[in-house]
Amino acid sequence: MRLKTSLLKEPKHRELVSCVGWTTADELYSCSEDHQLLRWNLLSSETTLVVKLPDDFYPIDLHWFPKTVGGKKQTPAEIFVLTSTDGKFHLVSKMGRIEKSVEAHKGAVLAGRWNHDGTALITAGEDGQIKNWSKSGMLRSTLANQGSPVYSVAWGPDSERILYTLGRHLVIKPLQPSAKVIQWKAHDGVILKVDWNSVNDLILSGGEDCKYKVWDSFGRLLYLSLSHDYPVTSLSWAPDGEVFAVGSFNTLRLCDKTGVRNVMNDAVDVLEFRDRVIKASLAFGHLVVATSLQCYIYNTRNWNTPHIFDLKEGTVSLILQAERHALLVDGAGLYIFSYEGRFISSPKFPGMRADMLNAQCVALSNDTVAIRDKSDEKVILLFDALTGKPLGDGKSLTHKLEVVEVALDQCGPSTERKIALIDKNRDLYLTSVRYLGREPKICKIGSMIHSMAWNNAANILCGVQDNQLTVWYYPNAVFIDKELLPKTLYAKDGSEFSNAPHILSYVDTKVRLRQRDGSLLYTSVPPYAVLLHEYASSARWEDALRLCRFAKYQSLWACLAAMAIANRELTTAEMAYAAITELPRVHYINFIKQQPSKESSLAHLLLFSGQVQEAEAILLQAGLIYQAIQVNIDLFNWDRALELAVKHKTHVDTVLAYREKFLQTFGRKETNKRFLQYAKGVEVDWEKIQAKIEMELSKERERAANMSVRSSLAQRR
Repeated sequence: MRLKTSLLKEPKHRELVSCVGWTTADELYSCSEDHQLLRWNLLSSETTLVVKLPDDFYPIDLHWFPKTVGGKKQTPAEIFVLTSTDGKFHLVSKMGRIEKSVEAHKGAVLAGRWNHDGTALITAGEDGQIKNWSKSGMLRSTLANQGSPVYSVAWGPDSERILYTLGRHLVIKPLQPSAKVIQWKAHDGVILKVDWNSVNDLILSGGEDCKYKVWDSFGRLLYLSLSHDYPVTSLSWAPDGEVFAVGSFNTLRLCDKTGVRNVMNDAVDVLEFRDRVIKASLAFGHLVVATSLQCYIYNTRNWNTPHIFDLKEGTVSLILQAERHALLVDGAGLYIFSYEGRFISSPKFPGMRADMLNAQCVALSNDTVAIRDKSDEKVILLFDALTGKPLGDGKSLTHKLEVVEVALDQCGPSTERKIALIDKNRDLYLTSVRYLGREPKICKIGSMIHSMAWNNAANILCGVQDNQLTVWYYPNAVFIDKELLPKTLYAKDGSEFSNAPHILSYVDTKVRLRQRDGSLLYTSVPPYAVLLHEYASSARWEDALRLCRFAKYQSLWACLAAMAIANRELTTAEMAYAAITELPRVHYINFIKQQPSKESSLAHLLLFSGQVQEAEAILLQAGLIYQAIQVNIDLFNWDRALELAVKHKTHVDTVLAYREKFLQTFGRKETNKRFLQYAKGVEVDWEKIQAKIEMELSKERERAANMSVRSSLAQRR
């Protein structure tokens, strides 16, 4: 990235410019000690005088009212707050008219900031006070009263906390009076400026010690710059939280969120654009470039004829790509376009704040869009990518803790789409996106995960786990055979990485990471798992077996076992389990293969994966009542077994007999009232019970044989 700066031959301001504020990506307002408020248009390069302020008016800080609230443009977005040296703050319209002036502090008002939803304003002054105001300028409360000037303040992402400077310290204060205040020494000199990004939840500070630092919201240091020649007097995050700017005397630096400076290089520009480039993304064979006015979509096989369409706003903050389409986020909403430039859909939900979305809280696949709800970070909203409508009955996915990152797998049918999420405890979970009305099963598959990414060609997940790179060759194994999951992992020592690097992408066999020092690092993953996924998806089981025999990795055999079970390929599953010496599972697979009917076989296959209710439902639907009862007896679900027997008026004596045998084995007496009730009126005769069971099995075998004959006759016809 290049930081382009320019100086006018004839400056428009005659004195020091004390504050600036962007209205759009192409329009800027500035205010100076020459008492002028100017509007700058980057497209036309025109500068116009908005208003000439009074001669005794000396501005300090300027901040625009939030542009979008609840996904809709609001009239108050045409207003900004302007603080001054006379102890007042002023609400000023876009046309330069002062709507209201408020006596706020004794001495200069050093900072004024709207919260993210535009419902409150905080000011900080030379008098050491921090005050909370309504959006109309009415005083609500005094949040702090310090003994020294407060040079800078910022709102937390949730608008429930504020960050302010206190000499060499930073303070995070919740608005609730009884909540805990966090305070820490941040610099060796007075802190002059802070900013708190609403998207990545990171804090930026700079001070008279000539350094700038990046912190998390718990006050932990993430990056410390070198000492520069002059104090850091200004800094600001970009809205998307990917980069920030740092200002000092005669110096301007553009940095990424790890704190590393982006330097100019001598690369040749191959593609030229009419307007400034705002965002760009390259994936799945397409380059998507957003300028201040248009979007360009290039196919990597043809750079000459891009698809071009106009943008509603020139403030694109995020571009995500899937195999078939791309998602663009600007200040007003989310938009999905095909790679031919055709508009597909625009997911919406109540209270949506598109300006607060980033790559960690939005995920895209060919058929699904997942968005973490900013108003409740435990909730993930799911939308159909092709229609923009909520999935299923509109129910959202709710986790037990706040979610910090989401990611959708990219391959396979939409009915098998999976979403991975990292929660506040840094635990990694996996669940299905389309759960067809049932409560989703959310399974934990890892802990201490700092970053994650799905592979572009197969549903393989990688993550930075503690001090290593972990690859889940087949995450879906957690739903098929949970005990098999640890055997499907590949771990790579992280000694070559810095502490907790961030995964940028996982393409084919290459994982691209950005380290703490900002450098890019590539690491490779063995290619066999991608091939195994390809063979399994195309039912090439012989090829899959040959690959596992060639590679001789236990992790591949474990993956093949789970894949075969998922696809009901029992012979392959039996061989794969045998290769990893899972003999009890081999015996159970043999038992499944010996079942007299397809329904029984399928039911026991579901039991193998722990899906008890689904197995029972299949047996009951097929009229195999005894088999459904016996499944519950085998699992010691005695109440359910008796309930089925009574409901269908059969095998009550069978349930009572097995229950009596079970209690005798453990030397216990019956205490269940329902079993005591039915034991009085039902005679238990093991010979009769065995005869009934054999008759049921004979009926099932006969039924299965008849269906097989009918099927073969139908095929001949």
